[in-house]
Amino acid sequence: MFASRLSTASRRGASTAITRSFFHLSTTQHNVLLTPFIIRPFSQVTFTFIDGEGEKKTVTANEGQSLLDVAHEHDVELEGACGGELACSTCHLVFEKRIFEQLPAMSEEEEDMLDLAWGLTNTSRLGCQIGVTKAMEGMTVQIPDETDNLM
Repeated sequence: MFASRLSTASRRGASTAITRSFFHLSTTQHNVLLTPFIIRPFSQVTFTFIDGEGEKKTVTANEGQSLLDVAHEHDVELEGACGGELACSTCHLVFEKRIFEQLPAMSEEEEDMLDLAWGLTNTSRLGCQIGVTKAMEGMTVQIPDETDNLM
């Protein structure tokens, strides 16, 4: 099937680009070029979790990872009972105001779950819904003392 698409594209004289694995395959009427993709490493961001007892844990994470995944990867006690499926509020986090203001808008589903969170503040969000960004470099994020697991 793949080969027939290439030959069809070549016969028509069309220019087609097909992405496969880590290579980019381009076809034109008379030639086929196979060139490797440039793989860019993820940007690393360092920040600190503070648990309900005041214990600090500084972690380094890749941009785009959810804060829940980062916490689990670094053995930070952030429950996430639903596994990041937005069905509980056990990954409740409290952000610094400057970071909170830069976070993406909250979905209605996240708002509904946060209404069930213990210790809700004006800068509360769910860790499963927040991806790491460069703006988080050096931030501290608070994990409340208690969480309510309603699952």
